[in-house]
Amino acid sequence: MKRSSKNSLRLILTGIFLLFFTTIHAQKDEITATIINAQTKTALESVHIINLSQIKGAITNNEGSFTIAAAANDTLLLSYLGFKTIKIRVTNDMFTYKDTKIGLTELAYALEEVVLKPYQLTGYLEIDIKKLPVNTAFQYSISGLNVSYEAGNKRPSSVSKVLGAILNPADLLRNLFGKKPTQMRKLRQMKDDDNIKDLLASKFDRETLIALLQIEEVDIQDILNNCNYSKSFIKTANDLQILDAISGCYEEYKVLNRNK
Repeated sequence: MKRSSKNSLRLILTGIFLLFFTTIHAQKDEITATIINAQTKTALESVHIINLSQIKGAITNNEGSFTIAAAANDTLLLSYLGFKTIKIRVTNDMFTYKDTKIGLTELAYALEEVVLKPYQLTGYLEIDIKKLPVNTAFQYSISGLNVSYEAGNKRPSSVSKVLGAILNPADLLRNLFGKKPTQMRKLRQMKDDDNIKDLLASKFDRETLIALLQIEEVDIQDILNNCNYSKSFIKTANDLQILDAISGCYEEYKVLNRNK
């Protein structure tokens, strides 16, 4: 009889322990916090949050609150138009306390003088058209986007573009892609997350891409140059277009190096 009671007590304690462990574990699957204006203490709506460690995205609601998949020591990137982009480290306190507040600081912009240089037109189409610059770069489109972009002044095949780069042992594509396979594998994860795609489609500063891929802006420019993208595209494309261009170039690189 005593043995039966001990067994029953042991089973109850085991069940309580497992329930407690499961609850603690579940709490560490995601965090909830609020983002505010550091100066006015008001909630900020539509702030983009990216978990750089897990490549997951989220956006704050009208109360400035967000919930995102995370684990202790993950790095979160917070981005909002007109505010300084910051990175924060996820701590255990964020899972314990649900009232975590994160402040963003507004940026101060100094407007520079812009000098416009109009073309001197005569009114005669045959003459005036010769004075305007002509861009001979071909136009390409990205799946899912309703805008097109340039991809260089030549029309080589996708294979020959990358092949010409790989045959050069010192080329950046081989050095960068070969040495940073983990970062490059994140490309597909970024394109699968709608919150990240929405953020990149609205940005032109490469700041988020640099943080996601852990490469420098000069590396992004060199990758696109070696994949024959025009200077006009590199300068004017949004971050989502740049991401798609790098992704396409990387996929071609993998195909050509599969049997090596």
